Amino acid sequence: MEKLQAEDARYLKRKVKGGSLDVHPTEKALIVQYELEATILGEMGDPMVGERKECQKIIRLKSLNANTDIATLARKVVEECRLIHPSKLPEVEQLLFYLLNRKKSDKREKHSPRDLAPFEGMELDEEANINRIDHYVELLYEDIPEKVRGATLILHLARNPDNLEELLQNETALGALARVLREDWKQSVDLATTIIYVFFCFSSFSQFHGQVTHYKIGALCMNIIEHELKRYDLWQDELQKKAAACDNDHKNQNVKKEHEKAFKKYQGLLIKQEQLLQVALHLLLNLAEDTRTELKMRNKNIVHTLVKTLDREDEELLVLVVSFLKKLSIFLENKNDMAETYAVEKLARLLPCKHEDLLNTTLRLLLNLSFDTGLRSQMVQAGLIPKLSALLADESQRQLCMCILYHISVDDRFKSMFAYTDCIPQLMKMLFDCGESPMDPELISFCINLAANKRNAQVICEGNGLKMLMKRGLKLKDVLTMKMIRNVSQHDGPTKNLFIDYVGDLAAQTGVQEREEYVIECLGTLANLTIPDLDWELVLKEYNLVPFLKNHLKPGSAEDDLILEVVIMIGTVSMDDSCAAMMAKSGIISALIELLNSQQEDDEFVCQIVYVFYQMVFHQATRDVIIKDTQAPAYLIDLMHDKNAEIRKVCDNTLDIIAEYDEEWGRKIQSEKFRWHNSQWLEMVDNRAMGDDGEPFMYGDDGEPFMHNGDILERPDLFYSAGTEGSRNTQQRLNLFYSADGIIPADSTISPEFFIGYQNGDMGQAGGFPGSMNIDVFRQSTVTSGQRPATASGFRPEQFFYS
Repeated sequence: MEKLQAEDARYLKRKVKGGSLDVHPTEKALIVQYELEATILGEMGDPMVGERKECQKIIRLKSLNANTDIATLARKVVEECRLIHPSKLPEVEQLLFYLLNRKKSDKREKHSPRDLAPFEGMELDEEANINRIDHYVELLYEDIPEKVRGATLILHLARNPDNLEELLQNETALGALARVLREDWKQSVDLATTIIYVFFCFSSFSQFHGQVTHYKIGALCMNIIEHELKRYDLWQDELQKKAAACDNDHKNQNVKKEHEKAFKKYQGLLIKQEQLLQVALHLLLNLAEDTRTELKMRNKNIVHTLVKTLDREDEELLVLVVSFLKKLSIFLENKNDMAETYAVEKLARLLPCKHEDLLNTTLRLLLNLSFDTGLRSQMVQAGLIPKLSALLADESQRQLCMCILYHISVDDRFKSMFAYTDCIPQLMKMLFDCGESPMDPELISFCINLAANKRNAQVICEGNGLKMLMKRGLKLKDVLTMKMIRNVSQHDGPTKNLFIDYVGDLAAQTGVQEREEYVIECLGTLANLTIPDLDWELVLKEYNLVPFLKNHLKPGSAEDDLILEVVIMIGTVSMDDSCAAMMAKSGIISALIELLNSQQEDDEFVCQIVYVFYQMVFHQATRDVIIKDTQAPAYLIDLMHDKNAEIRKVCDNTLDIIAEYDEEWGRKIQSEKFRWHNSQWLEMVDNRAMGDDGEPFMYGDDGEPFMHNGDILERPDLFYSAGTEGSRNTQQRLNLFYSADGIIPADSTISPEFFIGYQNGDMGQAGGFPGSMNIDVFRQSTVTSGQRPATASGFRPEQFFYS
């Protein structure tokens, strides 16, 4: 077989691609024959195909049909092509036979990758032929029926991807289609649908998007869709008027027939309109692959248009619309538009549904939207929690539903709503079905969130729920299961008492070399168990917890999370007199002060350490140690005006008890509170005392200032009007002035026994720290030592101190 020289190949390639008109017929024959040879070699796998593929060009054998004599045609090709050796005749026959069979198979419908199904009106009584494209273009210049016919024939060609490149090179055809669509789309829905379908076939391939955009088909489709939606609203209004007239005069047969006729017409129009919307939206969805094009669509309110289309009933159209919205939802601006148009309410209507693709696409869109707090609220208001909970039974949609519900459960406002669905029993069954195998992170994370609600925790513990969780958590050393258990343990009531049987198992986890995050959860669960009947002294001794707690109070001895849980645990066991004494004797108080120094910037640490001090001043055995042997009161005075409100409240209540018990500290505390409360006034007094032109009342009879180098607090006559009242009455006024800020009077009005009695319920219903609205006769807020304060560090699984 002869070989074509590289120079000849490049020359012929330039001739063909350049479209030269002076190509000699012999050269054209050589090109065709050479290309055929290259194709044959390609079919045979000849290594030369890669080298010669550059020169290939699509070749059509017009005489190749069912009546063609393959052997005769093959001999003719070989005879006319000098590049094909006569010995290759059998291979040429085989290739022609293959091409003939492939052509027959191509007669079956070929869909584009997007696979938009054909619609009514596309049927023809003739087969479209690419060689008659000029004739089809001429039909576009005739009347509407002929235009529809010509466009439909071109559409049949465009539905075969093999024809797209040649159609694209025919600028006359594409320009005529674009012109007819722009001018006549209002005159015929069929014409508009067919022409848009042609351009949709091009839009299915990214490399053709530029040509579709060149003819401004996308902008035209936006206008067409907007117009059709307005027509739909008019149809609806007209139909409602006829229906109302029929209801008002139901005996009038003419009115009834007119209504039925209008309804049938409406249904026919609706089918054609939805076909048009489906093709146009599909084209826009393809073009939206380019974010710049998508931005232009957004500027034309594509989101509002799509949300409005969600009212339709056609499932295929709805799948397309929801898919489009899902693609748009990944951008913040589009997501905000969906929130403004209440898209969630319309999406909720689609759940549940029997159409698998529509259901799956809707759930995926809702998952995208569920990252927004406001849209999660709309989901709850639309009643999606029970619907999604019911869909958990569908294994194919379970993962999506669980992720959406997980996002909803993040918000504390909505956690309680899950208790009134069958969601929690289904989740517990999924957990138990896992056995000892790893659980899906979405499943256990969802359960952890739900366990933070008291009512949900009760549902979780129903039956053997807690027993099964404890068994899994302790056996597998599962951190996430223990985290769920820890959330359950924070709630007061019957659920907390269920943990009494597991105190020993939990305490034993701290004495072995376990993972730190696992110990944190076990210790946190123990710290939540503020159960009056629980003998903490026995637990501390049996499991030798005091050395463990003390060793982990040293800064840097462990991760901060573990050290914090140790502090919280100390605060819990300090509720017991004997345990508090054990802590004081072991030197834990000084270790807490050292930890307070090192973690003074961490509000969480500070608040919990101060809470330990507060617990210990309730007990006689530890009160003396706190007041006389440590500098804890001084630290508390420094923290009394901390920027964190919770720390201030705990400090105030702790200092009030210290001030009641120790007179010296009481005077210091009282003085500091006075200074803070009247700081602006004291500053003014100091400034006037230091000025040259002070007011007369700042000076004595001899003209000397009252202040000198003394303390202004030692001159109460500066603060109150002169009179005949003695120092006792003046002191009473001073104390009353202090009590307005919640400061304890200094005349031993309240004793620690009062707080203990109040805590035990001997003096009425116990309350919380200030802010709980439980105020006694001294305007001093009551406290309950069994609760734990909140901090500014965010969510903690423990029950917060303050309402």
